[in-house]
Amino acid sequence: MDMIFAPFFCFLLVSAAQGGGSHAAMSPEQYWRSILPDTPMPISISNLLGNGYPYSLAVGLPKRGDDDQIRYGPENYGLAASQQFFKDPSMGLFFLETDLQSSKSIKLHFANMMAGSGIKFLPRGEADTVPFSSKDLQEILARFGVRPGYVDASVAKNTLLECELPANKGEKKACATSLESMVDFAASSLGTRDIKAASTFLVGKDGDTPAQEYTVTGARRMAETGQLIACHPESYPYAVFMCHLTEATRAYKASLVGKDGAAVEAVAVCHTDTAEWNPKHAAFQVLGVKPGTVPVCHFVQPDVVVWTRRG
Repeated sequence: MDMIFAPFFCFLLVSAAQGGGSHAAMSPEQYWRSILPDTPMPISISNLLGNGYPYSLAVGLPKRGDDDQIRYGPENYGLAASQQFFKDPSMGLFFLETDLQSSKSIKLHFANMMAGSGIKFLPRGEADTVPFSSKDLQEILARFGVRPGYVDASVAKNTLLECELPANKGEKKACATSLESMVDFAASSLGTRDIKAASTFLVGKDGDTPAQEYTVTGARRMAETGQLIACHPESYPYAVFMCHLTEATRAYKASLVGKDGAAVEAVAVCHTDTAEWNPKHAAFQVLGVKPGTVPVCHFVQPDVVVWTRRG
């Protein structure tokens, strides 16, 4: 069932009532335009809009490859490198904020796990009718044709369990089971509709790029505020995003050029307060720095959506 953010987006509901219109009959695209008329929809989102049940037994659920398993969310700041599927020491999983301004070359692999999966958003009206709880797992599997006992069933269960975990201290988080609920969470958590949504964009490509050296050719701040929301796709029979509000951050858009000439407009997130992170976190292993000393940055994958206040 679609997540309810009652304490946070009452102003959205009040505004809708005052406007005299009903959001219930709107398509996801129409809802986006009604709430965020000045915010372009990232391709990472528009590619997930479509009709019908999205899960295909032949294709299976979208999953990260072994080289893309690093975890970036707040729930993982306490993990040591060995707990983060730390595969390739040469990969630029983390970097320093100063690297964005230095024309530095960084080895990166951009992978969109949602591309080619066939996974789509359900409209909120339909998502509201679908249970979204680990206690209803068997009903969910049956509804979407996921075979119990198979890998996809276990993956879907893990997604539900992760979504049911409580937020960390000082964190706001929710699993958005529709595009409409993602929009509501972003607008309400940032306290305004004057927001931007951005994703890493692979120019002229839809899917993955090879792991290779990329050179930073330019970077610009996305917003002056220290808050942002990152929404990460989960492996599930339809599009579900884990969204969390992150404090003490700076978001950038960086232009990159790969060794093979591939152009990428990448979103980077820099965490400015890492004092409470695990000293053995992968970031410190990679960068050779200590918690709380310098900002730690990483690029986000093309299927992740980053929300900031405008300006």
